Amino acid sequence: MLTGQYSNTFDEKGRLLIPSKIRNELAGDKVIVTSGVDKCLWVYHPAEWEKVVGEIMSSTSQFQSKARLLQRRIIAPAVECDIDSAGRIRIPQPLRESAGLSKNAMILGIMNYIEIWDPEQYNSYLDESESQYLEAAELLGDVLASRNGG
Repeated sequence: MLTGQYSNTFDEKGRLLIPSKIRNELAGDKVIVTSGVDKCLWVYHPAEWEKVVGEIMSSTSQFQSKARLLQRRIIAPAVECDIDSAGRIRIPQPLRESAGLSKNAMILGIMNYIEIWDPEQYNSYLDESESQYLEAAELLGDVLASRNGG
């Protein structure tokens, strides 16, 4: 279970230390890194990435422009990155640039994948999405109440 919120920094070679709690859950020495939807990077265990790619490809068609857009923005930039003996991954410059990452990083464990954000952009995202978050929490409360007979 990939969970938690961590702050870290990139070294001069573009490597980022993955916190040991998350690293232990990844079980392996490789991850897949790709562009996320919200100006962040998504990091997957290779087996989980295969599921995501399978879902995207089976539910989209190369003959639909929006499907091609998703395929190009999520699948095409994906890169396999090694986890070195110190627990770091080297994220290629184009991916770091796509997420606005320079020195500092916020690492979020979200159950079956990891997000990597520039901390300032993440805080802006939280501020800008506050009303949507409150609406979503309210809807979730309604769903849970209806399931529990309330």
